Parts: sequence; structure tokens; C-alpha cells
Amino acid sequence: MQRNLYLVAYDICHPRRLARALKTVRAYATGGQKSVHECWLEPGELAVLKRDLEDVIDAGEDSVLFVRLDPRMKPRTLGIARPPADPSFFFVG
Repeated sequence: MQRNLYLVAYDICHPRRLARALKTVRAYATGGQKSVHECWLEPGELAVLKRDLEDVIDAGEDSVLFVRLDPRMKPRTLGIARPPADPSFFFVG
């Protein structure tokens, strides 16, 4: 199954929930900064990530945004940024 590139961004109000959200998203991220991460996800992985984040956030105070990037568009970078790349494998551990 093909992975799609998503930007996952969040604004979490409480430091403990913020740390948990960061840990949750970084398990899937291949790049990113602070509260915005690049994640190559299959549909099942996307569903699990959404479910896991729903368990972390307070829906009345926090927000999470998933943006699927158009695979037909060529990434443009500035400065020392590297274009996102779908690695041939992921290390989990």
C-alpha cells in the first residue's frame, strides 16, 4: 500500500498533553519542527495516529490539523531544508 505525505500540526495548551502529543506524532514523523511534522502514512496508520491523538488532546482546548500534501506537486525548499522523502524502512524502537 502506498504511503501519503501528511503535515501534522498541533496546538496543545497543557505542557503534559503537549509532551504526549509530541511523542505520539514523532513515532510516525520523518521530519518537522516543533509542532509541525512530516509523516508518511498509510490509511491504517493515519487512522491509528488520529485515534491516539484523540486520546491525548483535550478537544475543548487543543487543536490538531492533518494536511495531505498533493503527491503531484514538487516540494520546494528554502535555506538548508531538505525535501521530504519516503524512506525505504522505518525504525521503531
